[in-house]
Amino acid sequence: MDRDAYHNCSSLVKMPRQSYEQLWSSHFVDYIDKELSYSKFFRKYLLPNHPCMFSRRFTDDWKCRKQWVTEEGKPNFQKLLQEFDETPVPVANCNAKEYNANPKQVMPFKEFIHYWKEYIQNGHSSPKGCLYLKDWHMSRTPFHADVFRSYSWSANICGRKKWLLYPPGQEDFLRDTHGNLPYDVTSAELKDSGLFPQFDEACQPLEIIQEAGEIIFVPSGWHHQVYNLEDTISINHNWLNGCNVDIMWQFLQNELSSVQKEIEEWRDTMDSWHQHCQVIMKACSGIDYTEFASFLKIVAENRMAFLNACSSGDPSDYSRHLSETLATLGPYHAAFDLQRVAHIIECLLCNEDFKRLDHSTSSLQPETMLQQIRDTIQSTRGQHLLYQE
Repeated sequence: MDRDAYHNCSSLVKMPRQSYEQLWSSHFVDYIDKELSYSKFFRKYLLPNHPCMFSRRFTDDWKCRKQWVTEEGKPNFQKLLQEFDETPVPVANCNAKEYNANPKQVMPFKEFIHYWKEYIQNGHSSPKGCLYLKDWHMSRTPFHADVFRSYSWSANICGRKKWLLYPPGQEDFLRDTHGNLPYDVTSAELKDSGLFPQFDEACQPLEIIQEAGEIIFVPSGWHHQVYNLEDTISINHNWLNGCNVDIMWQFLQNELSSVQKEIEEWRDTMDSWHQHCQVIMKACSGIDYTEFASFLKIVAENRMAFLNACSSGDPSDYSRHLSETLATLGPYHAAFDLQRVAHIIECLLCNEDFKRLDHSTSSLQPETMLQQIRDTIQSTRGQHLLYQE
């Protein structure tokens, strides 16, 4: 992030979400075929929360696009087996439905490749159903980023996909009378007003065809449904920063509110009712308020260590805290993230449900952390690391 981008957004309390009406009416997203600076990407897509597509020129030099793909543009099964062979992988059955998702099993990678080959040879048909290797995490993070309504990019190594995207807020029109989202947004049952009373109010989704080598950026909160139009390999990455931490916080508040409504009748008879709500929310979403606060602490400490190392001028101290990502993003982005985290911690301190929790064993002491963040930002400004105009 550069200085101009930092000063244009650092004073904002809530991130601006520009109108999606232009996207709805035109049904197109920007196609990026030239070099794009991170600062421009930040201003044009991250802050306004808009999707975009990057051309294949951005992946032409990726090793996996050369090694995992045959000259005909098909998956290179031989090379993939050499690399992953016995690796356990999660495989979903797209022909089966459990609750509102596909059931999964774990199998050796070579077993899935054996199935995939037979599936192709049989005209893309199998008595086992349509199996889909998905959510294979080659690098794990402390938290499942999908829970947080993270940003995501998805790169097609080979094959083609069709994406249906709904802008944030449109998902409310897709819910049934019980508040559940549909399993398939193209299903004829959505036209039944008795089951989906608000479906007629929903906009038409953005329909995007993603070709081999292209990368789609899917912003926070954009519900989507994806089809593989041919044999496809894709790499996906979810990430978080100061632009969407407010979306994460709002999502968790909505999740807790839904849980509280579900068990409201036991509020006066259940000991530690509020704590039980947190437990249920974690079971449904993968995280509770305490863990979210710990996540904020990790982000804040990381950014503060980086800024303090930058301002110290000590090369050894600098290199110890200088991750490759932060080195690329620079001190302005670190300070921006810190300001966003500080705002969310302020929100936590004002939140009645958070106040009711036992923080005696929590790694985050909110008031202390908030003061440390303010001191760090003030100190780096004082040392002219962050110039003000």
